[in-house]
Amino acid sequence: MSGITQLSQESFDSDGNKALRTTMAAVGEAVLGKEDQIRMALCCLLARGHLLIEDLPGMGKTTLAHALGDALGLNYQRIQFTSDMLPADVLGASIFDRDSASFRFVPGPVFTQLLLADEVNRTTPKTQSALLEAMEERQVTIDGVSHPLPKPFFVIATQNPGSQSGTYPLPESQLDRFLMRIELGYPGHDAERLMLQSGLSGQHKKSVRQCMSVEQLIDLQDRVDHVKVSDPLLDYLQRLVDYSRTAADFAYGLSPRGTLSLLQAAKSWAFIDGRNHVIPEDLQSVLPWVASHRLASTNGTLSNGQSLVAQMLDAVDVL
Repeated sequence: MSGITQLSQESFDSDGNKALRTTMAAVGEAVLGKEDQIRMALCCLLARGHLLIEDLPGMGKTTLAHALGDALGLNYQRIQFTSDMLPADVLGASIFDRDSASFRFVPGPVFTQLLLADEVNRTTPKTQSALLEAMEERQVTIDGVSHPLPKPFFVIATQNPGSQSGTYPLPESQLDRFLMRIELGYPGHDAERLMLQSGLSGQHKKSVRQCMSVEQLIDLQDRVDHVKVSDPLLDYLQRLVDYSRTAADFAYGLSPRGTLSLLQAAKSWAFIDGRNHVIPEDLQSVLPWVASHRLASTNGTLSNGQSLVAQMLDAVDVL
């Protein structure tokens, strides 16, 4: 057996968790008063998932994405999505080279370890769909040739609420590729006062120190894979998923991809807590952020995903 599979509880408590705590603290110096959201975002990346941050403009969505990239030592590119963007602006294109009298592929900004897709719902569905293969298969196919993306590869996308002008709703197929969707919300009184006193805005944003290497991040992801899940816990997970697929108030339930995402997020949450096994509270903690954007009620709206998740938790017994 590998050393990872033989890790004891003490190993999980001490090995790697110090780096995680340091990372969350460093990001928290740039994104004030959002400890829960920072932990959720780090949980998503440890689970090798993509993150969607939805909120009003000016709430710190882009700041959080940049801070995570800096703290984790990732190379990142930022794309500001607009209505006139084309898929080639994201993926790259084949360009004719006169010297060699042949076409050569010029990679687009998606070829990075962390892609910040800023205001992703301000571009057209055609350009939004350019990310589907990259997010699911970690590769891009141009002119019949597949080009692998760097490892690790994460998409952190921000979007404004659909009620705002100039937005295109993300299709369910793309929403399902985001492991989590989180919201930041307005800062608390104390955090906002500290922000005003320190001037953390615009050009004056606080720089974030690197807290771990890419190799350390990949090692932590491997450790998350080996967090143990008992059969009773899997039974509870399946009861939650089955309820979402059969209850009358749900237009459709969680997909198999969503089910796997929920399990991986729970394992990541347990690992951050220093445990080498998942407990029901881990599933309950991540369920609202993993499931709400994947669910719709029978009246056809997606906006009430959180209430559907609350219904699932109330209706399904742990044992």
